Amino acid sequence: MRVYENVQSCLVAQPKVWSISGVAGFIGSHLLEALLKLNQRVVGLDNFATGYQRNLDEVRSLVSDKQWQNFQFIQGDIRDAADCSRAMSWENRNPSDSMELKFSACKVDYVLHQAALGSVPRSIQDPIATNSANVTGFLNMLVAARDAGVRRFIYAASSSAYGDHPDLPKVENVIGKPLSPYAVTKYVNELYASVFAKTYSLPSAGLRYFNVFGPRQDPSGAYAAVIPRWIDNMIHGEPIYINGDGLSSRDFCYVNNVVQANILAATIDEAGAEAGATVNHLNRSSAEVYNIAVGQRTTLNELHALLRNRLLPFHPHLQDAQPRHRDFRAGDVAHSLADIGKAKELLGYQPTQCVEQGLALAMPWYISQSKC
Repeated sequence: MRVYENVQSCLVAQPKVWSISGVAGFIGSHLLEALLKLNQRVVGLDNFATGYQRNLDEVRSLVSDKQWQNFQFIQGDIRDAADCSRAMSWENRNPSDSMELKFSACKVDYVLHQAALGSVPRSIQDPIATNSANVTGFLNMLVAARDAGVRRFIYAASSSAYGDHPDLPKVENVIGKPLSPYAVTKYVNELYASVFAKTYSLPSAGLRYFNVFGPRQDPSGAYAAVIPRWIDNMIHGEPIYINGDGLSSRDFCYVNNVVQANILAATIDEAGAEAGATVNHLNRSSAEVYNIAVGQRTTLNELHALLRNRLLPFHPHLQDAQPRHRDFRAGDVAHSLADIGKAKELLGYQPTQCVEQGLALAMPWYISQSKC
């Protein structure tokens, strides 16, 4: 954690300006919270397609009034190029305050692009909508960042890029063929980022997330992630469905690890060298991708047992609860396990929570939401 701690100290000493797309979403709101607590200035963009005002309200309750004043929100859509351009500058809300006057018109230093239409099943059902948000929207954000001269463009890539390649653990430079329209769009993001780095000198880092979970992850809806959905179903005595025999495995990653990775990827060349990170690859034509996970496999059967055991003291009806098995879902991979060596070596990334620790931290929030 020495690198990350050093980066945080440097940011507090010399605040930067950040742009977060998808700021009202699950991961975006956690990035917002972390940056505001470091006294950074943040402009956020969201159209509330998959994000929620309640996430922003929760962040506001967790930071000081002064820190919240450092946040500028734009309700807009990444598919609109003008909205993306607006998200590349932060405007002081209190220009009469002489202490803040010098920040009245600040261009963005770093972009954290999280906005997308997630979900493999959704992409299979509506590939056009997925492409519009994930490819056209991504390109709009790249162009806006290029035109604004941002220092670095960090974006949410996906482990779906590994497609049908069978080897474990997954290593960044070895991928297979995509298994869904969603996977295609996320791989196209990586190609565009590489082209923009070489052609326009816009450095970037794609973070291939592996099954992120944590507070503010929506438990409802047709495309809810497995952990919040299962917890909600267990609490309400509804059936749990496992696609396949339950031996499929995932590398579940607590959201705090993802926040760390985003901040490191954005700033490591400015602050990380003093702490010993390898940073010579981060230059004006760099377009790297990194696995962001824990490096730990959990089968779906094991996950079911973990969740049931944590909920059992509060919900005795789960004593004999067993999952129901059904056919594998189209587009899903059988196993997912990340090699995180590259992120450790080049970014100084050190995950702080394994799946069990993350569940312990997140469970109170999931339970509170199930009672709503």
